[in-house]
Amino acid sequence: MTDAQWEILRPLIPEASPNATIPVIDRREIVNGILYVLRSGWTFRLLPNDLPAWGTVYYYFRTWRNEGVWDKVLDCLRKQMRQKQGRDEEPSAAVIDSQSIKTSAVRGPEKGYDAGKKIWGRKRHALVDTEGNLMAVKVTAASASDLAGSKKLLSPQNRSTSPLGAALGR
Repeated sequence: MTDAQWEILRPLIPEASPNATIPVIDRREIVNGILYVLRSGWTFRLLPNDLPAWGTVYYYFRTWRNEGVWDKVLDCLRKQMRQKQGRDEEPSAAVIDSQSIKTSAVRGPEKGYDAGKKIWGRKRHALVDTEGNLMAVKVTAASASDLAGSKKLLSPQNRSTSPLGAALGR
């Protein structure tokens, strides 16, 4: 990650607790480890030795995911992108689309058969603004209809404070 990229992300990444009893690992290195896994498609266990231990990187990835840090990062980056494009920070319209994805033979709660596409797996429902910037994603079983997936995507559990979210009933 470049210095300019880190300057954008730094205020969005939680600082270490002042009461931490173990040595603090640089947050930038943790984010570099997470980005390495995302770019390479490898598992956390295959992180190179010059990055923090895989267990530490995975712990922070999971913790920040559960705390909604990545959602805040996505929102901030989307707003910055829209500003650079000369548009309002918040979109006035959005598009929902879905895509069925084949999965491995491993069973799971969100897995089904999409008879229309003859695919056994999952379906991802994405909400994007008119510029194609991602706003939200929900994964369902491939057997779920587009209507059912859209309802889950826009359900009160996925509430947003944006004007578009309020207009959509999010």
